[in-house]
Amino acid sequence: MKDVYLFSGFLGSGKTTLLKTMISQMKDKGLKPAVFMNELGQMNMDSDAVEEGIPLKEILDGCICCSGSEKSEAQIQTLLAEEDFDVLLIETTGAAHPVEALDAIFSPLFAEQLNFKGIVTVADSKRWMDRNSLSPQIRSLFLEQIRHADLLLANKMDLLTEGQQATVVYEIQSLNPKAQIIQTIHAKIPFSALEKLSPLQNEEVVKAPVSKLNLNAKVLKFEAPVRRELFEEWLRALPDTVFRIKGYVPLEGDKYPHAFQFAYGMAQWLPEYMKMQNQIVIIGEGLEGVELP
Repeated sequence: MKDVYLFSGFLGSGKTTLLKTMISQMKDKGLKPAVFMNELGQMNMDSDAVEEGIPLKEILDGCICCSGSEKSEAQIQTLLAEEDFDVLLIETTGAAHPVEALDAIFSPLFAEQLNFKGIVTVADSKRWMDRNSLSPQIRSLFLEQIRHADLLLANKMDLLTEGQQATVVYEIQSLNPKAQIIQTIHAKIPFSALEKLSPLQNEEVVKAPVSKLNLNAKVLKFEAPVRRELFEEWLRALPDTVFRIKGYVPLEGDKYPHAFQFAYGMAQWLPEYMKMQNQIVIIGEGLEGVELP
């Protein structure tokens, strides 16, 4: 049987960073990982994080837990039939309810081939502090992702004071007292923390499907390079309902675009050394008026 871990967490919490870290550690231990990724929009920038040679399947513009469950079963079945691997890592979209996403794993087509180890939820500690500013539907999903975890990563602890850190850990642990909680920066934990997992007997699921969240994904394409200063001014003016931006931004004076990530008001730029599509994906609520500068 192949061990399966499901990575959950809201948009921009650090799930893909955790995925990359686990892939590296598994390979160091001689294990062969495979990855199944889910994205809300029609493009999956996060799949670039999965290094070449790792078996990868993905489902776009849908949700593992909703209308895409049959597609998910087919993708996992294809992985099992065509690829040689020891561990399956499933990264859900940030808009997915983790327990609903288990439907694909427990398909009668291949359930006896998989050993589900547990749900690992990456919780953005800074977003937790400001959770009451989220819309009721989004806040409900955020809390559900934490409540149903078997292992909780209180991530981005470096952005909080010591007092805030203690408050976050106490409050998150109170919401899910059965799960182990680990304070992290950049979602860094040893693979041994996952190996010890066994799924908890969770309470009744309160469903919060994407269809009720009013979340949208929007692709914006660049017609020409932009000045970084003007682009960052545009970022600062975006509404709080923009939860996540990722993609490739062409900057004036640079030959290749920069890989770009944005979550909760914080931007990350990484240089690229090859030609990429000059576009970004924006995920959030009420994106009708959001256009490039």
